[in-house]
Amino acid sequence: MANKFLLQVVTPERKFYEKDVDRVEFKTSEGDIGILSDHIPLTTPIVSGMLIIKNDSKEEKAAIHGGFVEITPERVTILTDAAEWPHEIDIKRAEEAKVRAERRLKAAEAEMNEKKAKASLDRSIIRLEVSQYKDSED
Repeated sequence: MANKFLLQVVTPERKFYEKDVDRVEFKTSEGDIGILSDHIPLTTPIVSGMLIIKNDSKEEKAAIHGGFVEITPERVTILTDAAEWPHEIDIKRAEEAKVRAERRLKAAEAEMNEKKAKASLDRSIIRLEVSQYKDSED
């Protein structure tokens, strides 16, 4: 049996997740990372992407959107702007947001608008990707 560590995922609105797990995977500003227990200490920014939680033989997926992670040998704490389980994602709303963001990217007048549109597009794409796992939770 693998050593477990405490995973905490916290958003401004709620404590999204808090359990002992075997492994967690997510995207940092430097690329994808997978964490096991006894990991070296690390603090780094995270970006929008899929959160994959592995515990025993079960795997859970969620969308997370920006923030920071603090990693110690015994604990991983993710402070994120937003986190969503597949069943919490409104697919129609995410598809509409994706279309709007793509339209804004084409018509971006200033660099700031382009950055916001790209971030919105990234969030929409992640939501749509994670929403495909709705049926696998049941």
